[in-house]
Amino acid sequence: MRGATQARWAACAVVVALAATACGGGGSGGGGGGANGIVSSSWGDPQNPLEPANTNEVQGGKVLDMIFRGLKRYDPKTGAATDMLAEKIETKDNQNFTVTVKDGWTFSNGEKITAKSFVDAWNYGAQLKNNQKNAYFFGYIDGYSKVHPDSGSASATTLSGLKVLNDKTFTVKLSQKFSLWPDTLGYPAFAPLPKAFFTDHAAWVAKPIGNGPYTVDKYTKGSSMNLRKWDKYPGDDKAQNGGIDLKVYTDNNTAYTDLTAGNLDLVDDVPASQLKNVKADLGDRYINTPAGIIQTLAFPFYDKKWDTPGGIKVRQGLSMAINRQQITDQIFQKTRTPASDWTSPVLGEAGGFKKGLCGAPCEYNAANAKKLIEEGGGIPGGQLKISYNGDTGSHKEWVDAVCNSINKVMGNNKACVGAPVGTFADFRSQVSQQKLTGAWRAGWQMDYPLIQNFLQPVYYTDASSNDGKWSNKEFDGLVDKANAESDKAKAVSTFQDAEKVLVAQMPVIPLWYQNGSAGYSENITDVSLNQFSVPVYEQIKVK
Repeated sequence: MRGATQARWAACAVVVALAATACGGGGSGGGGGGANGIVSSSWGDPQNPLEPANTNEVQGGKVLDMIFRGLKRYDPKTGAATDMLAEKIETKDNQNFTVTVKDGWTFSNGEKITAKSFVDAWNYGAQLKNNQKNAYFFGYIDGYSKVHPDSGSASATTLSGLKVLNDKTFTVKLSQKFSLWPDTLGYPAFAPLPKAFFTDHAAWVAKPIGNGPYTVDKYTKGSSMNLRKWDKYPGDDKAQNGGIDLKVYTDNNTAYTDLTAGNLDLVDDVPASQLKNVKADLGDRYINTPAGIIQTLAFPFYDKKWDTPGGIKVRQGLSMAINRQQITDQIFQKTRTPASDWTSPVLGEAGGFKKGLCGAPCEYNAANAKKLIEEGGGIPGGQLKISYNGDTGSHKEWVDAVCNSINKVMGNNKACVGAPVGTFADFRSQVSQQKLTGAWRAGWQMDYPLIQNFLQPVYYTDASSNDGKWSNKEFDGLVDKANAESDKAKAVSTFQDAEKVLVAQMPVIPLWYQNGSAGYSENITDVSLNQFSVPVYEQIKVK
């Protein structure tokens, strides 16, 4: 990071979380069923080429997780960052790290993976001219401001904080202390790249070469991608099937229909309209499990009407006016859980999740809610408008339910209204350009399972996903202090102290934690979702 107030953070992770239905694919199913050990699964076309530093949405991420392995990998069950290609990562000061790469790893084309494979990939990802969506992930490394300046031309082509010592070893100097930095290295942007990526880039993009348990056999954009088991894969998480055929669908209802008709093996996004039928249709072949995703309501602090001392009480009151339990039970059929903090249960207590941290401000209390809103001067403009994208059809019902809850509390059926924006692109444009004057649906899908990732990218002053432009010196100071802690438990505790500032200020209202949902056919077994709500493809077995 180039300085605490200038961090370029995960602006797209919020897009990933909120565009989940829009990311769904389209086309007809054609053929389920495990021929030659192949699993057929629903998919959506990736937004960008499948370069590790240029993929920032779920559909492309699914492929990267199959064809790449990095220094770390997040355990599919626990989310813990475990060593994969890293033999060891050492530091004495939490700012200078020495990384040793394991022997015996190659790319699927036979090229040996060395320290240079990582350093070259990270330098490429960071360079301004390469326009990689995930460039900001390298923002902690010294020299990023010269390689990728906020404005103007780059004055360097490589990160000064990266140095190759030998085939197995490289060093990393960060621009500030960050004790948990090694745990971020399971994110796909940090994957190594083969020489072919640089020498024949167009060919690589057409048919990516990686080092994971699968190789790309065939890719037809807009239609399908066929991945096949790499028999020479050296890792201990080898594919338990012959391959995965990803089929593009533009409507997840069509995918679900193909699944129930026996034409598809796996759907990893069960449509809301089918949640009432899914248990009857699939029985135990339906998965509903927590994921690292939280949904929220955000506010425009760039609009002075919301950035007032009384505004705190108004936002806390609005939070208390939302009957989260009723909405998650009735509308989401228990595929959401009422939020009581700003992170996710998948982190676990050791990772920073603390159930009930928000306390009373996140609990439904009609009488206190109305009292607080009135004490704070009332809803700015007399009416809360909640903006959302109207193109997927998946948000109107819950936004209306939130407004009905608020209206009932206020005794005014026009105190809150939904404000749909035509398309997701239009909606995100208005959010990112600070054009909205009321609340909007927001949220976060974790990039990596750390409490830091739920807080700093979204609420730190000038962080790139701080769309509402909230700023608080106490919060920023606690985040800086947490990052510098050498003891993980102390770091987590300090991050939770920063969260308590969110309780006191309520810059964003936590709504609910989102589950991952999936359904699968009788042809396959051992199906599960990881903590990012993505299928653990390599563990699936074909009957």
